[in-house]
Amino acid sequence: MDLAAEIPLPDAIARTRLVSLYGGGLFSAEALAAVATRAEGTTASFAKELVRRAVLGAAVAGVEPRDEHLLLAVQDLLSDAEALTRSLLGAGGDHKDGDGVAPYPSPMPGGWSAGG
Repeated sequence: MDLAAEIPLPDAIARTRLVSLYGGGLFSAEALAAVATRAEGTTASFAKELVRRAVLGAAVAGVEPRDEHLLLAVQDLLSDAEALTRSLLGAGGDHKDGDGVAPYPSPMPGGWSAGG
């Protein structure tokens, strides 16, 4: 049996709590609030990826994760270059539209085709 359930996007408070949860106390309340505001219209998966990238960025730099890493990670994830990643995370391919709908480009010239 298949089941489809719609899970609404988290609001600002929920986004803040998600980043805090995934961040494990690494970031200040100010940084959490700032990224929650910037990440409007994104999913819980986005919050998890955001923290993962912040921690990875700090590790590559050889330092402990700080607020700057979180702020850079949200900037990076919301950049035009990361539209596909946002789409895969369910956060919409074009974040600037703010409609939360992920555009799915056609894999074939001329559009989708079923069977030929």
